[in-house]
Amino acid sequence: MSPNTALIVIDMQRDFCSPGGYADTAGMDVQRLREPIAQIQQLLAAARANGLVVVHTREGHLPDLSDCPPAKLARSVAAGAAIGSEGPLGRLLVRGEQGHDFVDALKPAKGEFVIDKPGYGAFHQTRLAHLLAEHGVDQLILCGVTTEVCVHSTLREAVDRGFVCTVVSDATAASNPELQAPALAMIDVEGGIFGRVRSTAEVVSELADSVSIRAQALTDA
Repeated sequence: MSPNTALIVIDMQRDFCSPGGYADTAGMDVQRLREPIAQIQQLLAAARANGLVVVHTREGHLPDLSDCPPAKLARSVAAGAAIGSEGPLGRLLVRGEQGHDFVDALKPAKGEFVIDKPGYGAFHQTRLAHLLAEHGVDQLILCGVTTEVCVHSTLREAVDRGFVCTVVSDATAASNPELQAPALAMIDVEGGIFGRVRSTAEVVSELADSVSIRAQALTDA
């Protein structure tokens, strides 16, 4: 794996992964959305050990909801979890509220980047593209929730922007368990049109191998 790789941890925030947040209010199984946490911890440890750029994203809106399109707000109302409404973790999907922040197990480390996004994809109305360009990143490792929405939205725009992408199968989770396998299968069609799908163990092993190769190259130089 290239040293010009970034790990993108998508939306592992309380609004999606904790009781009382947006996903819970909308009737999703937050315990299942929490299942990738242990694997993401492994990916973070490997990325940090290898000096990769690490980016954490959060979906949420300004307190006045001026960056929330009416159609999106209407969808949230239909789901029974109106964006901006009050919940046990504060206003749903609103920046600065308790629910908007990351789950405790996946807090960003010093020097890691946080992208607050108003949409499903991490490039939409954010500085992510500029940040990755600044650091010479050309490959992305994607994990987080949900596989079929925010992970896929970010993945598809990344591919259109020329990034080589890997989605980590067991470090992602779908809002409906029946959507996980199809969402991953879509990535591999047409010879991997949207990139690769790999397990956490495979990605961690690849990162370790790349370090060994670079170390050997320095020794041989």
